[in-house]
Amino acid sequence: MSLISLPGSLLIGGGVLEQLPDLLRSMHCQKALLITDPTMVSLGHPQRVQTLLAQHNIHCDIFSETVPEPTAASIQAGVVQASSDTYDVLIALGGGSPIDSAKAISVLSRHGGTIRDYAVPAHVTRKGLALIAIPTTAGTGSEFTRFTIITDEQNDEKLLCTGPAFVPDAALIDYELTLTVPPRTTADTGIDAMTHAIEAYVSRKANAYSDSQALAAMNLIGPNLERVYQDGQNRPAREAMMLGASLAGVAFSAASVALVHGMSRPIGAFFHVPHGLSNAILLPTVTAFSIPATPERYAQCARALGFAAPEDNDTLANQKLLSTLHQLNQNLQVPSLRALGIEQSHFDSLRPTMAQQALASGSPNNNPRLASQEEIESLYAQLWT
Repeated sequence: MSLISLPGSLLIGGGVLEQLPDLLRSMHCQKALLITDPTMVSLGHPQRVQTLLAQHNIHCDIFSETVPEPTAASIQAGVVQASSDTYDVLIALGGGSPIDSAKAISVLSRHGGTIRDYAVPAHVTRKGLALIAIPTTAGTGSEFTRFTIITDEQNDEKLLCTGPAFVPDAALIDYELTLTVPPRTTADTGIDAMTHAIEAYVSRKANAYSDSQALAAMNLIGPNLERVYQDGQNRPAREAMMLGASLAGVAFSAASVALVHGMSRPIGAFFHVPHGLSNAILLPTVTAFSIPATPERYAQCARALGFAAPEDNDTLANQKLLSTLHQLNQNLQVPSLRALGIEQSHFDSLRPTMAQQALASGSPNNNPRLASQEEIESLYAQLWT
């Protein structure tokens, strides 16, 4: 049996941002703190929300100091501001980093402590400040999930926090907010969403509910990822990617992620590689390692993504899955570790620590093929070949 926790209210479709005042009134909220980042401010999205709410006599302050791959220090400033006034709701606006930051700020501002107090193996049930998530990228699915990931910069470790306390109270999914996302971010977040769907489908915790969401997500993401990378103004493709990313978020919230994500977090913590990008670098290698444990499930992923034909047998479908994942990385100009400026000797010296951290996150335990620390170290080494 799987515990499935989802936001209590969902608004989905182009232009639904305009319904935010009605949503806040239905939640009996009158004083909001908007959690976002400098990029969103430069695009004018937070100011638009602030003006919209002011027109309906709802007060809204802005905290825009979240950072990519949020850290314990970066969220603390948000905790201070959220605790400094009588806010009754947080509004997270942006990609996964502002949403993850807002989840942590919601709990810490209400219950105190440090983010490590809430990390796995803790299971956090006490809700914090009310939270509305408004994603502006089609990728993380954080608006649907009971997870948040915050880096402990003192130890270069990404902390996974989980529990119903981190599920937003409401999510507002407006694909029009993604029309300004640049190609690199579009690619990285799109591959993140695709990885969520694949890992949810092959996870040892997969169930009938998560399967239905994962397959639907792959049907949407597979044909549209390159389209939005090539043309960010392709509205039907943007809408499909936004819905696909959300469904993938539902899927992995119900079934969890697996080895790719477990190995991805340490790369982000030590080398500050964006999460979706490190997933993209890992996905072909980890998929090749994992296919022997459940070839029929990976073959179904290939068919759902449109990488293989419905009539292809499992062996052929999996061959096409691996070749297409490699080709997709080329088409989306995913850089190598070396191209990112990472020194191989430094990376190699950290492989044992990264493998330990990957295992400690728990995600590799959901992988169809379980990996030992030595095997994870070997998979890290293969990223340079």
